[in-house]
Amino acid sequence: MKLLVPALLLAAVLAAAALLGGGSSRADFTFVQPSDAFTLDPQRMTYQHDIRLGRSIHETLVAVDPRPGQFRPGVAESWELSPDGRTWTFRLRPDARWSNGDPVTAGDFVAGWRRAMLPDVASDYAGFLEEVDGARELWTFRAAQLKAHAALPAGERTAARAEAAWRECEDFAARTVRAEALDDRTLRVTLRDRVPYFLSLAAFPVMSPVHRPTLERFSSFDAESGRRVTDPRWTRPGNLVSNGRYSVEEWRFRRRMRLVRNPMHWDRASEAVATIDIVPMADPNTAVLAFESGAADWLESVRVGYKPELVAQSRAYLSRHRARYDELLASGASVDEALAALPAPAANERRDVHLVPNFGTDFFSFNCRPTLPGGAPNPFAIPGVRRAFALAVDKAALAERVIRFGEPPAWCLVPPGSVPGYDSPAGLRLDADRARRELAEAGWKDRDGDGAPEDAQGKPFPTVEILHPSDNPRYRDLSLALRDMWRRELGVGVELRSKDPKAAKDDLQKGNFMVARGGWYGDYDDPRTFLELSRSTDGNNDRGYSCAEYDALLDRAAAEADPAARLRTLAEAERMIMERDMPILPIAHYATVLMFDPARIRGITRDPSFDQMLSDVRVLAPR
Repeated sequence: MKLLVPALLLAAVLAAAALLGGGSSRADFTFVQPSDAFTLDPQRMTYQHDIRLGRSIHETLVAVDPRPGQFRPGVAESWELSPDGRTWTFRLRPDARWSNGDPVTAGDFVAGWRRAMLPDVASDYAGFLEEVDGARELWTFRAAQLKAHAALPAGERTAARAEAAWRECEDFAARTVRAEALDDRTLRVTLRDRVPYFLSLAAFPVMSPVHRPTLERFSSFDAESGRRVTDPRWTRPGNLVSNGRYSVEEWRFRRRMRLVRNPMHWDRASEAVATIDIVPMADPNTAVLAFESGAADWLESVRVGYKPELVAQSRAYLSRHRARYDELLASGASVDEALAALPAPAANERRDVHLVPNFGTDFFSFNCRPTLPGGAPNPFAIPGVRRAFALAVDKAALAERVIRFGEPPAWCLVPPGSVPGYDSPAGLRLDADRARRELAEAGWKDRDGDGAPEDAQGKPFPTVEILHPSDNPRYRDLSLALRDMWRRELGVGVELRSKDPKAAKDDLQKGNFMVARGGWYGDYDDPRTFLELSRSTDGNNDRGYSCAEYDALLDRAAAEADPAARLRTLAEAERMIMERDMPILPIAHYATVLMFDPARIRGITRDPSFDQMLSDVRVLAPR
């Protein structure tokens, strides 16, 4: 589907000119994403597009590699693991520098990691740091301090008292937490248990160091809560001192972010592009128009309603050249090299549209808390209700009629076959009769013959609200389909509540929802990257699900030395949440549709983890 209508092309050029900043010079590489960054603070990053940015402007000890399961040196030039599998020693490279020229030290990593461990920041990824010996004790100590501060009479809650408590916390951390700077270039980390995927954690942006003088300059103590707070202006261009391959030169919110090569970075011989523009475009049609007009080099997520047709045109192109394409791959060519070597596409064919399976799952979240916002009883607090709603969903129909471009239906959370040796649970399949029985057993049945369920007092099931972000037709269409299925099979009232992405994110994190659209891409190559979402204390547990039995299974797996037994325990945990408790309703296992021309652009990852390193991108020819 080529966009050849002159009026549309003109609209694309005008829209792109406005969104790319008018008269400013074009970057070497420009890509479009649905929304702007939420934060540049590495310890506060959560969403995939922020994490991708974090891998570019912050550098961790090690970095992800395009080869699955492999890691590249980052700030650490070497590392070693003790025979018991618990102690890692990292040796930092002597030429690692902050963007202002200061050396990056082991103490900067200790400061960043401790920051992520504390409730003052309340990082969504604090769970990553729980693996460090002493981290849980530090969290507990600090939480008790903050609770004691909040209990003080108003006149005694002062910033000076909060600062004194902070100094005590720092002393406790130095004695307790076993992430230690042996000297400026040596970091030693001792874990509570063996963590086979620890290098994956160490490569994640939350594990980035912090430039301590900058953080100190923007930090203060909140007299009311007792917390150490950091002014978010510390991450603004001009203030942010970072250590990644790129620095943020300019950020025009919701218009454009300009990244430039960091001249202080140790890898000065890199061939990474000099400048990158990141352009947020909420409207999916405008984003495709920008790509078609040549204003963008990469569309990182195609979301238009005609996406299935684009994928079909890509498949038609490959089908016509399948023999030659397979021959090129067999000779050692990469996918992009093979595509670039094929003849130009014919009409109604595309070679700039790419379907990439991901290590991720699209889902909806049930609010599992006892009450809803406002204090009303929450029917979804009962597992039987959640099971009923899950059993009433025809996921095959969603894949075929709503998603429509090849994402497989999901009955479990961890994508099957993604982790060698891991056996996924069967999950709950469509069974409308059982769904109605489950709802009745949970106390909701049609007592007056009107087709709608009521409780024992005759009160109807409350109208179910589905919260979804407004920036993607997929979210709207899936929500509409769920509404129709639940109305038809369960007789309940369902309404949609659409909000802009940031407002939807805020409501999700505050528990201000009944059912909400969600999704997750694995952060490391292990089932726990999905299963930790349901741990009662995890920062990404937006559902408020809490089960001591489930938490104990995760802890048992963490302490298990036998790899096969460990995976069996994790599978038991997944079975619990996918067949019994259902805090999460999986819909499909993700695949991303990208747009880029492989004859011009190289280095866009096709790895299922989708850990895109912007420094890997190469531009072979200008548009």
